[in-house]
Amino acid sequence: MTVFADPAKYQYSSCESLGRQRQTWTVREHELKQLMDRADQSPGGGLVNVLAYKADYTAASEELQLLEAAARAKNCDAGANWQSNSAVR
Repeated sequence: MTVFADPAKYQYSSCESLGRQRQTWTVREHELKQLMDRADQSPGGGLVNVLAYKADYTAASEELQLLEAAARAKNCDAGANWQSNSAVR
């Protein structure tokens, strides 16, 4: 179940397109995580995280989950970068 992402969004995407989208969303998720960590170090940072970053971070995480599910459904070559393979190592 996703709140911010459309489950059928990547239904017609190619494996190459899924890989590019995954890279984009991974960078975005990482940037948001860094901003959240930095905000936590200041007074009132928790409030800033909830108001400014949490929704975007959740959306990025959901997009990545959908991308991985779409790639598995299409039997795309996951490569070493995909989370599912990285967890197995």
